[in-house]
Amino acid sequence: MKVQKIFGFIIAAVLFTTLSACSKDDMKSAKSSAEDAAESVSDATSDAMDAAGDMASDAAESVGDATSDAVDAAGDMASDAAEGAEKMAANAADAVEGAGNDAADAASDAMDEASSEVDKALHE
Repeated sequence: MKVQKIFGFIIAAVLFTTLSACSKDDMKSAKSSAEDAAESVSDATSDAMDAAGDMASDAAESVGDATSDAVDAAGDMASDAAEGAEKMAANAADAVEGAGNDAADAASDAMDEASSEVDKALHE
């Protein structure tokens, strides 16, 4: 916006200076030049605004993509952690069950041996 005001002021100053000592054809030429310059400034400003809008849109899209990727990665990590915890719990349950079976077998063997000793003591 400030650029347009500055160019407008410059064009007005040039027109004033030129028009004060020019013929009718020179005045038309100066007016045409000023209009062309104003149109060029307007076009350049419009193009700059379009480019800025495109850049902002692209940036917003990139942020959205990055956020989506981060959420997906966090979900994958949570899923992997849950699977790991489930496997650890299953392995621990298997180990406890195995230890329980071993203890039961050892107790049974000890009872059998004690029973055998009692039978030997009674028969002697």
